[in-house]
Amino acid sequence: MMKLSDLLQEYTYELIQGSVDVPVTTLVTDSRKIEAGSVFVCIAGANFDGHAVAGDAAAKGAAALIVEKDVDVPDGIAVIKVDSTRRAQAYLSAAYYGYPAREMKVIGVTGTKGKTTTTYLIKSILEHAGYRVGLIGTIEIIIGDEHIHAKHTTPESIEIQEYFRRMADAGMDAVVMEVSSQGLMLHRTDAIDFDLGIFTNIEPDHIGPGEHTSFEHYLSCKSLLFKQCRVGIVNADDAHADAVLEGHTCDVETYGLTEAAAIRAQHIELAQKPGYLGVDFDVTGLANMHVSVPTPGKFSVYNALCAIAVCRHFSIAEDDVVKALAVAKVKGRIEMVPISDRFTLMIDYAHNGMALRSLLETLREYNPKRLVCVFGCGGNRAKDRRYEMGEVSGEYADLSIITSDNPRFEEPQAIIDDIKVGIGKTSGKYVEIIDRKEAIAYAIRNALDGDVIVLAGKGHEDYQEIKGVKYPMDERVLIDEIVAEGI
Repeated sequence: MMKLSDLLQEYTYELIQGSVDVPVTTLVTDSRKIEAGSVFVCIAGANFDGHAVAGDAAAKGAAALIVEKDVDVPDGIAVIKVDSTRRAQAYLSAAYYGYPAREMKVIGVTGTKGKTTTTYLIKSILEHAGYRVGLIGTIEIIIGDEHIHAKHTTPESIEIQEYFRRMADAGMDAVVMEVSSQGLMLHRTDAIDFDLGIFTNIEPDHIGPGEHTSFEHYLSCKSLLFKQCRVGIVNADDAHADAVLEGHTCDVETYGLTEAAAIRAQHIELAQKPGYLGVDFDVTGLANMHVSVPTPGKFSVYNALCAIAVCRHFSIAEDDVVKALAVAKVKGRIEMVPISDRFTLMIDYAHNGMALRSLLETLREYNPKRLVCVFGCGGNRAKDRRYEMGEVSGEYADLSIITSDNPRFEEPQAIIDDIKVGIGKTSGKYVEIIDRKEAIAYAIRNALDGDVIVLAGKGHEDYQEIKGVKYPMDERVLIDEIVAEGI
């Protein structure tokens, strides 16, 4: 049977009372899950402090409490004091599950944009070469054939270690995971010795109450990954690359489009045919190959370069890398839906002004007959996002089709009216169609030869949230239905 001392073997602590030789059953941070023999980690969160229920934990039969503050509990329970219960939780979780990360190669990807796409690209290439790869990210957790809906980009440490254990037991050779700044700040990824740490880029984001106090704080949290990985792979072209590496303890490799990068893309050409937008380029430096990627734009080049840089550490033949990149796609991230040779249709998760601008600017480079943007905005969120998305679509799209997107507890028409305020600042043409299926059908049935149509905002989501209920709604299904009904 596991003892408390087994969980504490790699973390510094002070024994306040009781014994570390006490047998333990479960490790929990949720007081509702405490049972006889549990180790309860008292986390001081934004809305609830676990220290406040220390007495209740003792009454429920908990074997031990992990605390960072003084608590008043009976003598019969072990009390372990640590510098940070969040940090301790990560180390205790790793020990509880038998250090599963040490049985696989672990790849962590951080950055403002590109994390999700890059993790799927890496997974795709490695699997094409015969490796078994688990994934933890914004969309889902993948363990073999099992797909688990993700609640957070980077789960709590105890969840991460449980997933790692299941992956290791399922025979995974590697795991690739998105590492958010929040996850790093809240110590969720502590106790993981990453084999590879990836930095894609950074822009001001997640700054505000409950997140980061400033861009400098956001940047410093991102940089923590490069103090706990063996090799750091960094986008050399990002203006903050040096800052994110400040104080790093890892070996460093770089990728990018400039001469400063160790792995470079050259001779970039936009590739276009009916129903397809992509990019072709040569890779030079530490890797040499010609690559065709079935997604458009410069950011697709960066994502592919990053994946190539990672796969060098797995001794994969260059032919296998090229073949894997040629077929790789990510659900809801510039996802082409080929339904006609007359126009190009795609689905993308762009759900704020910054992401939508980047997407539409990229698509503009392909000189479409018209660029048509179908989008809405989520309810019960900041109205500024609506104004901004409206203005961006009005500026860059030839036609905006404003529709509904997770109205939550607001009226869809009220949200659309706010979006129209943003569009009103431009000379962009628009129509408004509340029902999302009808809006998509309108875009498809009124498409001109050479149009590029992007359905923005939903991406990988397969639901529409209305008044507290998530109704099934997958844009791929909607498109199939529209096509079946006749374009």
